[in-house]
Amino acid sequence: MTLSPRIEAVVFDMDGVLTDSEPLINAAAIAMFQELGLEVKLDDFLPFVGAGENRYIGGVAEKYHFALDLPAAKRRTYQIYLEMVPAALEAFPGARDLVLACRGADLRIAVASSADAIKVEANLRQIELPRPIWDTVVTAEDVTARKPAPDIFLEAARRLKLPPARCAVVEDAVNGVQAAKAAGMRCVAVAQTFPAAALSAADLVRPSISAVTLQDLRG
Repeated sequence: MTLSPRIEAVVFDMDGVLTDSEPLINAAAIAMFQELGLEVKLDDFLPFVGAGENRYIGGVAEKYHFALDLPAAKRRTYQIYLEMVPAALEAFPGARDLVLACRGADLRIAVASSADAIKVEANLRQIELPRPIWDTVVTAEDVTARKPAPDIFLEAARRLKLPPARCAVVEDAVNGVQAAKAAGMRCVAVAQTFPAAALSAADLVRPSISAVTLQDLRG
């Protein structure tokens, strides 16, 4: 029998895993498009969840053949989003407990998010898991290719000084699961954004992050 490599680190996606931020960024992007005179729908964004704001916003603009100044559109979306964060952004139940349990079990911990640093920093502060808690935080600016490419997870492993096979990923999005598996990492998916059936490429699917255990992560 071939034994799986021992897991020494857990890499967490952020949006949809640690924080219930998907409704907020969706509302902010919809409001941004409305300001530009384009009415878009929530479902327009689903194919781009987890791929970073360039694709999240740019993909919807492409769908409608809408000419867009993407850097300006992202800046405005983030302005709207950051105004919402203090009153509306919360950690998912059990998210902080799992992160701290990993730390207490001597597992290294990282965030690997396709979001830009401005959003990552704001979210982590709001949910009381600020950057100093983590061994490393990787954001969209740190890699060229975004999820479903594996680059962001491979960069996290490089910074943690571990082979990818010794890292487990917690993801909520189809693009993120594909990226984790392409990186050669164990993946535990949480069905907080997509239904469990859509996440079947993961090694394990749990209904929420509160249902994930250390044993799930270690395999």
